[in-house]
Amino acid sequence: MSYDDVEIEDMEWNEELQSYTYPCPCGDLFQITKEDLKLGEEIARCPSCSLYITVIYNMEDFLGDSDQHKGIQPSKQQSVTVA
Repeated sequence: MSYDDVEIEDMEWNEELQSYTYPCPCGDLFQITKEDLKLGEEIARCPSCSLYITVIYNMEDFLGDSDQHKGIQPSKQQSVTVA
């Protein structure tokens, strides 16, 4: 079971790690990359312990150009076509 559910807006972008981070109770940081988020991953893991968090975000915010860090925009509902 996930340690906590955390909104992406509550996480910090870490340029050095190229990941969104959130403080872990062990003293390290939960981490998840933009690439993971684009692939639909929602689990941010701590590299120092066994804890993980569930990241709450809108995938559409990460499907655009990933070369530049963008602020998270408000939720928009969009239809998705599945082939």
